[in-house]
Amino acid sequence: MNHTHLEAIAVVQKLAYSLSPADYDRVDVSVHPAFTALRSVQTLLDADEIPIALGAQNVYPAESGAFTGEVSPVMLAKLNVRYVIVGHSERREIFGETDSFVNEKLLAVLKHRMSPILCIGETLAEREAGTTESKCIRQLEGGLQGVSPEAAANVVIAYEPIWAIGTGRTASAADAEEVCKGIRGWLAANYGAELAQRLRVQYGGSVTPANIAELMAEDDIDGALVGGASLDAERFSQIVRFGRS
Repeated sequence: MNHTHLEAIAVVQKLAYSLSPADYDRVDVSVHPAFTALRSVQTLLDADEIPIALGAQNVYPAESGAFTGEVSPVMLAKLNVRYVIVGHSERREIFGETDSFVNEKLLAVLKHRMSPILCIGETLAEREAGTTESKCIRQLEGGLQGVSPEAAANVVIAYEPIWAIGTGRTASAADAEEVCKGIRGWLAANYGAELAQRLRVQYGGSVTPANIAELMAEDDIDGALVGGASLDAERFSQIVRFGRS
């Protein structure tokens, strides 16, 4: 819940100015502004032909109806939104979203030909209790309930340890890789090895320019779900350009 639509425009303009065609050849970039800024950012991306995908932070699974204050997948699809975050830890922890409700959202996003970014992750207490893997697999199973292999190919998985979000604490690259490898193993067992290799598994949790290269060096981490650092165009561009001078 950051940036007015004017501030969001400024950030995306600065981000686009900082990136080159070579950067877009290396990685895919998406931005996920608040609902009030989606139309403004979409207009900017389209008008200037900026090769950055538009994403949303949340969605309500119904297409329309008496759900005052909510935003439907139909509304997002009409704005050319390509990615929608579902099950972010803040939605789960603060707003009480269950695995089954997250699954409803994910299915609605897929129905309208957008790609859901399914977030999963454990609390510090769960990590210390040794239940990280079981928690993540439970959320993975719940979120992907009823999703066919064909549809699953359009899903992105984001592992975000809750204790590392906005705290400045980051899971070590080895810790993140261990969980992401376990996620890919579950995907292989349930959807086949080929799909498991194609599907993107991201890491999110205090990702910064200082740690992005180390995280991306791991075999099973395909990208980053960037939080606080994405609010600043220069820091975000440094993350996108990791490994480049």
